[in-house]
Amino acid sequence: MNFKILVLLHTLSATIWTGGHLVLAIMVLPKALKKREPELIENFEQNFETLGLISLAIQILTGLGLTWIYFPQFQGLWNLDSFLSRYILIKLGILLLTVTLAIHARFFIIPNLSKETLNQLAYHIIGVTTLAVLFVVFGVGIRLGGFI
Repeated sequence: MNFKILVLLHTLSATIWTGGHLVLAIMVLPKALKKREPELIENFEQNFETLGLISLAIQILTGLGLTWIYFPQFQGLWNLDSFLSRYILIKLGILLLTVTLAIHARFFIIPNLSKETLNQLAYHIIGVTTLAVLFVVFGVGIRLGGFI
């Protein structure tokens, strides 16, 4: 697939993923915590989950495609001798953390979500949102030639 199309799809998907989590963390979560109403988060999740997961899947696929372009057959990716390999590996680490938090929330917190467990979910939301922003920061860093 064309490099420019991959970057465009990757960026649009990152916008959806990160923007959705920022809305959740900044707008929905504080209201849910203040009112002790987990239903506010559940309602948001019902509306955002499908689009959010599709955008994350597109980010993963386009990210792998872009990595393949930068490092054909992934050769040299693990060398850590360039900012590019370091940033891509950091993004893969962020992805691993994101998936771990999402699986934990989906199978252990959300099924038992209540007023009492709302704070546990809040930590996950803040964590995933922070990771989403870091995805963007390191993605921009890749396009700009690094920050350090």
